[in-house]
Amino acid sequence: MNCKNCHTELHEHDDYCRNCGAKVIRKRLTLKNLFEHLSETFFNYDNKLLRTVIQLFKEPEDVIVSYINGVRKKYVNPISLFGLALTLSGLYILILNKYFPEVFDFSSLTVKGQEEFQKKNMIFVQEYQSIIMMLYVPLYALMAKVVFFGKKQFNYTELLVVFMYIQAQISIVSSIAIILLGVLGLANSIVGMLTIPLMILYAAYCLKRIYKLSLLDIIVRTILFGAVLFVVFIILTILLMVVMYFNGDLEQMIEAQRAAKEAANT
Repeated sequence: MNCKNCHTELHEHDDYCRNCGAKVIRKRLTLKNLFEHLSETFFNYDNKLLRTVIQLFKEPEDVIVSYINGVRKKYVNPISLFGLALTLSGLYILILNKYFPEVFDFSSLTVKGQEEFQKKNMIFVQEYQSIIMMLYVPLYALMAKVVFFGKKQFNYTELLVVFMYIQAQISIVSSIAIILLGVLGLANSIVGMLTIPLMILYAAYCLKRIYKLSLLDIIVRTILFGAVLFVVFIILTILLMVVMYFNGDLEQMIEAQRAAKEAANT
């Protein structure tokens, strides 16, 4: 009998290939052993994925800084984890749109006359959600270079790794949490917005441990990070308004607001 992976000759009682380490499979594939394999792969405590997710909560610096320093086998690498996060995010959007569309209903928070504009924005975000999520990482890494002045232990590439891990963890956990809340009948736009402060707190927690900062230091830098992000948001909003002006959407939005105001007065 030979190994099905590397074709090395095996002894009769070998459970693992002595050349490539692959497990020797003697049984035909059935639903039972397929389920056992999936359970072992994804839910076993010793599994790298589960261990990575748990450790990113307990000791994020052990996962992130270890990877930066050269540890490659202990935890899932940031690109693989980020790829999983993108996949789950796409699945999460699909499930919510089909079964819990009320999650994306922000009509109660939308200014009258901007409903159509808000709807277009939501469609755009959902359609390009993966690309937007990927763009967060280099943006946050660049902002961190500004905010964490005086802290020189990480270069820009290493900060990409830092925020890839943080963004992936936030995306994976929030996607699963909101889907579960939807199953329990608690999925709505307000619940979705309440997760934002938790995301900020988690990111601050990770950066505090990674940079070994005091509580006061991370609070000040988190506020500064928020201020820089606000400036970036203003710049992007201005650019969006310029684009809307040239394609006519801005004029339509102003007309819609005017019509809504006149309807309310009458």
